[in-house]
Amino acid sequence: MNKLYTTIILCLLAALLFAFGQGQENEVPPLQEEETSLSVDTENVRYEIPRSTKERAEILLEQYGYTVSYNPDLCIPNWVAWELNAEKLVERESRNSKFVPNPKLPEDMAVTTKEYTGSGWDRGHMCPAGDNKYHWRAMNESFYMTNICPQNHNLNRGDWKELEEACRRWAEAEPVYIACGPIMYKTPKYGYIGKKFKIRVPDAFFKVVLTGLQSGKPRAIGFIYKNESGNNKRDKYVNSVDEVERITSMDFFSALPDDVERRVESEYKLSDWP
Repeated sequence: MNKLYTTIILCLLAALLFAFGQGQENEVPPLQEEETSLSVDTENVRYEIPRSTKERAEILLEQYGYTVSYNPDLCIPNWVAWELNAEKLVERESRNSKFVPNPKLPEDMAVTTKEYTGSGWDRGHMCPAGDNKYHWRAMNESFYMTNICPQNHNLNRGDWKELEEACRRWAEAEPVYIACGPIMYKTPKYGYIGKKFKIRVPDAFFKVVLTGLQSGKPRAIGFIYKNESGNNKRDKYVNSVDEVERITSMDFFSALPDDVERRVESEYKLSDWP
């Protein structure tokens, strides 16, 4: 009889252990919050520097406030790129307004301001003087002719300037990474200017902006402006970064993780950029 009781007790214990094990296996794990932050190195990585996806003439020049890919064949930049943050918005210097040849270039390659005289085109900054008031050297070098393109006067003083001012407002919140430059059609619409140099007049201009890396919520946006007069709202010019890449044959923000780059470059919402 004792053996029978012992067998029954052992069977009951085995059943209880089995049931407990099954419960553990079927237990639903607690829900975890979706990961929304992004860990990036904003100290050592140059997120603003684009890569060209086609061959073009280039002299890469590191200036105090920006980097320029200068095209000696067209005598204008391929692109200019820089980071803008709240520290650089502190105005320590007044506007210089003295356009000078870039001393890093040999004299026979260095465009002077006289080449624009009487052309009917403005000396249009790519990296604006307004982004370089934080240091005298940054201000002076923003007036190097390697940072300049022939630009429609109305565009330079109007809608393009308004976008520059918007970038400074965005930089108040957290750093923005900017690249901009000229767009040239296969058949030049405006031709060339200059006497000693043959300076190509751009058909349009692009600008791409990335922000949100510090907050872990990156977003990017692109703009394309024809080199002509106009007074339009910003939604007239807005594009995805992917579209700007297609038009310019450049790869922007390639230092981002691939999945993040694909997402931020394929979508944009102008309301996120007040």
